[in-house]
Amino acid sequence: MTSIDDEVFAALRLRMVQTQLRGRGIRDQRVLEVMARVPRHEFIIERYRDQAYEDYPLPIGEEQTISQPYIVALMLELLELTSDDHILEVGTGSGYVTALLAELGKNVVSVERHASLAERARELLQRLGYRNVTVVVGDGSEGCEACAPYNAILVSAAASQVPAPLPAQLDDRGRMVIPVGPPEAQQLQLIRRENGQIHTTLREACRFVPLVSGGSFYV
Repeated sequence: MTSIDDEVFAALRLRMVQTQLRGRGIRDQRVLEVMARVPRHEFIIERYRDQAYEDYPLPIGEEQTISQPYIVALMLELLELTSDDHILEVGTGSGYVTALLAELGKNVVSVERHASLAERARELLQRLGYRNVTVVVGDGSEGCEACAPYNAILVSAAASQVPAPLPAQLDDRGRMVIPVGPPEAQQLQLIRRENGQIHTTLREACRFVPLVSGGSFYV
């Protein structure tokens, strides 16, 4: 990729932040800064790369998608991440959100059901210099109990109902964002664990690929 390409993508990335994120109400400055910095086009299949900074999801293989930038920014903002947070991501996908989480938190455990996507994301994240990420192949609905508890959990696939193991793996005062519902009626849920109690707030409507259960874990 030439320096001219880099300059063009950088300009598109800044426009994305200004129009799609800040312009639609995203206010968390750390989220805005990291999304202006992380090269989303690197996580896009070559044939769709010229669309990397448009405000819609794109296919990444295995019938999965990379989510639209706005919904990613909204989920990150809802989590109120700090640089000390230990984070679980359910659904590595392309690795783009994994990179954002790695920049915003202390470390990330990311679970991906599809081994081919996990391997591709792992290689790309390493090439881009992310050393605080562990990508695991397995059933994301089970979380990753071996590395729990987590300060924050982000789920990038929609469940018909919240999988019980996930909020159970939150630390006290931990937060989770997850899309819940059938394809035609999904809604983001913000879940907080406080003094052993789970508190749920319903947020925006959304549309994600389904969270599929099944499969064993391996690194």
